[in-house]
Amino acid sequence: MLRTALVGKPPVGIKEGGAGLNMRLKKLLEQNKKAIVNQWFERVVKTYAPDTAQFIKSQKDPFSNPVGNALSQGLAVLFDQLLAGPETETVNKFLDPIIRIRAVQNYSPSQATAFILILKYVIRDILEDKLKESRIANELLQFDLQIDSLSLAAFDIYMACKEKIYDLKTNLEKNKVLKAFERAGLITETPERDPGLQSN
Repeated sequence: MLRTALVGKPPVGIKEGGAGLNMRLKKLLEQNKKAIVNQWFERVVKTYAPDTAQFIKSQKDPFSNPVGNALSQGLAVLFDQLLAGPETETVNKFLDPIIRIRAVQNYSPSQATAFILILKYVIRDILEDKLKESRIANELLQFDLQIDSLSLAAFDIYMACKEKIYDLKTNLEKNKVLKAFERAGLITETPERDPGLQSN
C-alpha cells in the first residue's frame, strides 16, 4: 500500500496551501533565495559519492545528468513551496524523483532524507547577521517546523520506494525459481497463480 506522501492526502505535518510565513522573514528568504538554494544544492551534492558529486556539478546537460537536473530543479521548487505554503501535489512531484534516486543507492533512511534538514543550516549561515534579532530568530523556528514536515514527507516517499524495490526483487527471484523448475521438469508451465507440480 502506498504511503501518505504518494497519495492525495497531505504528508504528515504539512498543511496544504497554508498561510505561509510572516512577511518579514519571507522577504528575507526571498531576497536571499538564490544564495540559499545554491548553497543547499552544493551541500546536498556532497552527500553523494565523490565521483557522482563531481559529475553532478560539472555536467550541465539535463539529459546527460538527470540526477543533477532533478536535484537543482527540485530544491528550488521545494524552497518556493516552503515560502508560499506547500501544496501536496507540487511537493510530491519534485520531491519524488530526488528520493527515488537516493532509494536505489546505498543510503540508510536517515541518510537518504537528511538533505532536507541541511536547509536549516544553510539558512542560518546566510542569515547569520539578521538572526541576531530575536523576532526573526523566533520566526525561523516556525519555519523549521515546515522543513521538518517536508523531511517526513521525504521519508514516506523513501519507504514507499524501498517497498517497491523489494517487491520487484522478490518477483524477479520468484521468476528465476519458476524457470529453474521448468527446466528441471518439475512443473509443466508457469501460470500466474499456484503452479501445479507434475504428477509422477
